Amino acid sequence: MIEGSPPRYRVTTLGCRVNQYESESIAAALRLNGWSHAEKPHHPDLFIINTCTVTAKAAMQSRQAVRHAIREFPRAAILVTGCYAQSEPEVFAEIAGVDFIVGNADKHRIPEIVARRPSERTARPQIICHPVNKLRKFEPTPLPATHCRARPYLKIQDGCEDFCTYCIVPYTRGPSRSLPPDIVMERISRLSAGGAREAVLTGIHLGRYGRELSPQTSLYGLLQRIDAADAIDRIRLSSIEPAELSGEIIQMAAANRRIRPHFHIPLQSGDKAILEKMKRPYTPEFFKALVVSIRENLADAAVGVDVLVGFPGEDEQAFARTFSFLESLPITYLHVFPFSPRRKTPASRYPDQVAPKTIKERCARLRRLGQSKKTEFYQKQTGRTVEVILEDKREPSSGRLKGVSANYLNVFTDGSNRYKNKRVKCRLTGPVLPHAIVGKIVE
Repeated sequence: MIEGSPPRYRVTTLGCRVNQYESESIAAALRLNGWSHAEKPHHPDLFIINTCTVTAKAAMQSRQAVRHAIREFPRAAILVTGCYAQSEPEVFAEIAGVDFIVGNADKHRIPEIVARRPSERTARPQIICHPVNKLRKFEPTPLPATHCRARPYLKIQDGCEDFCTYCIVPYTRGPSRSLPPDIVMERISRLSAGGAREAVLTGIHLGRYGRELSPQTSLYGLLQRIDAADAIDRIRLSSIEPAELSGEIIQMAAANRRIRPHFHIPLQSGDKAILEKMKRPYTPEFFKALVVSIRENLADAAVGVDVLVGFPGEDEQAFARTFSFLESLPITYLHVFPFSPRRKTPASRYPDQVAPKTIKERCARLRRLGQSKKTEFYQKQTGRTVEVILEDKREPSSGRLKGVSANYLNVFTDGSNRYKNKRVKCRLTGPVLPHAIVGKIVE
């Protein structure tokens, strides 16, 4: 650190949108406490790794990120936080060079924790990792800088109480907690005033929003309030459970351009018996009816689906049922995850574990199906004129502006910098690229 200059931080994030939001919020809290971001080539005084442990791969990548930070910045204080730090702090305590391990219950205290850091590095890290199972309050944190994104995330819910048999998240996040509606409204207004065109409402179990508040409310009730207040141009929902995507929300999106026609819905398996073993509270028939309802109300909506491959007992017949089920659905894209045993979860102890090689082959088949679905969806959009929110960065290889349409198309377009962070109309001219479509701005 240069004498007289503020201390510098850097954050790297693994995992979900909630983690991304929390990293940006931690950064905002540090700035409020006199820190500045370590832009390259400056080295940070504090390096924070916000970890994920939802799969074995995510956990491995988290460990790699920690070791990489220690090698690259040997003089920086290394702080590990997030779900992996919460579930297995001892893993990081064994890595030489880690200075702080902070669980999810104490993420909001990071500026206070690092302010008390000793001047000399100690042999063992300081571990601050309290249980999450008794958390009852949503801890408000500073709103990330409003200029960070044209489509910023806003975390309005945390925690999950479903305890699906494969999932570590309830053990790392605690029970469901919601940001009170008045604070949600205030934060949305601030995002809009800061130039945001769209807010992405996110949470660990978004559809549970408001159930534990007094007075009780719901996600639908919150959306009604946002719409009535004309608080921001557009609202998008992040992942929402099938049983909680109500007909009211679908119809509201169909009747109201403020709610984006894009739903990301976890399926996990198309086999009824596997869903029951997973402790998922719906059947394939229910899920199909939900997707059909979305299509009937919103013909051009994007429908994304999570699928978990290789759950214990998933034989060839069960996988074939999942594959054919997904193949038959009018969905837009797939997020495919391999099952990996997570410590503490019942499924980690189930018999009939599927061989890793088999899981890898099945994941590859489903990813090919997902890419085919996405390409087909994009091709059907060619020739349409759609609303696109352009970002403040360009696509590196072509130099085009890039943005996202209402129905979650990645759009590349030519245009001057005056269009950055703007909502524009684009005619989709093609070609369809692997992950985007080319469009032309329509004045």
